[in-house]
Amino acid sequence: MIITGIIPARYGSTRFPGKPLASIAGIPMVQRVYEQAAKSKLLNDVIVATDDIRILKCVSSFGGKAVLTGKKHRTGTDRICEVIRNIRTDIAVNIQGDEPFIVPAVIDLAIKPLIKDINLNVSTVAVEMKSDFDNPNKVKVVFDKNYNALYFSRSVIPSDTGSNGKTRYFKHLGLYVYRTEYLLEFNKLPPSPLEKAENLEQNRIIENGEKIKVVITKHDSLSVDTPGDVKKILKILKDRGKRI
Repeated sequence: MIITGIIPARYGSTRFPGKPLASIAGIPMVQRVYEQAAKSKLLNDVIVATDDIRILKCVSSFGGKAVLTGKKHRTGTDRICEVIRNIRTDIAVNIQGDEPFIVPAVIDLAIKPLIKDINLNVSTVAVEMKSDFDNPNKVKVVFDKNYNALYFSRSVIPSDTGSNGKTRYFKHLGLYVYRTEYLLEFNKLPPSPLEKAENLEQNRIIENGEKIKVVITKHDSLSVDTPGDVKKILKILKDRGKRI
């Protein structure tokens, strides 16, 4: 079984143009993501999928592997599908390009369900939330007793009207593991109503009757959405005593 990690890296981010090349303590963000992903024990290969030659050259400069893709892809999933059509891989892992300190063990944790269950096509990761429940940029997920996702929302789900404050909330982390054949078929489906309502692509999977296994981790993600987030992340890591 061949398992490939693919990092979508678009240059033209609206809130942070050139984000993959942003310096994180002297190292380009795309390099930090790549090197963290390369520490995974289950990935056979890591590829950056980019629309810009500057990112391609950056990845090549530190010895990484990158593929130049089309500029008109609507989502990172579309960009990944262009790559997997031209390589041999059984499982594709969508690794977010804006999480420079992603924990390699979390990648492996997300992959394991597809190794154990040959009938499973998609898995993802969530972490329990302790605060900031109303933040629409922190996507919430609810799942059944078998940890299959029921719904993803930017709203606070579930509501806490009868549990006396004992409801647990889980934040969805944007790491996806797909069987390649399924991902290519999924990519052909039109955007679904709940996907468009929430602006969350993963709801299209559920609406079309496919299961998404949710793996719970204790490692929250630290993502970079704006230039100001770089300083925030470095401060968080420094406060935790982490080596940068």
